[in-house]
Amino acid sequence: MTEQQPQTQINIEISEEVAEGSYANLAIITHSHAEFVIDFVNVMPGTPKSKVKSRIIFTPMHAKRFMKALLDNIERFEAVNGAIQDLEQIEIPLNFGGPTAQA
Repeated sequence: MTEQQPQTQINIEISEEVAEGSYANLAIITHSHAEFVIDFVNVMPGTPKSKVKSRIIFTPMHAKRFMKALLDNIERFEAVNGAIQDLEQIEIPLNFGGPTAQA
């Protein structure tokens, strides 16, 4: 018989500001031997410059756990809603459908 470890409940709070979230349509991922850094960016059409909205830093172990959790959630989403189209399958115009920038 294996002895089960009692589960510890963690209480997690979220501020109103964080609960609103930040929209990102680009993620830039870099890594070193000790950490993975994911910068989330909102790139807007017609703007030459974008700012990082959020930066998350993971240990390699937590980055892998995050990847597995994300894959699991994508599989469950697709089981209910159908396959998510990959960006390589969609032609996106460089102006994102907005007005053409002029100098």
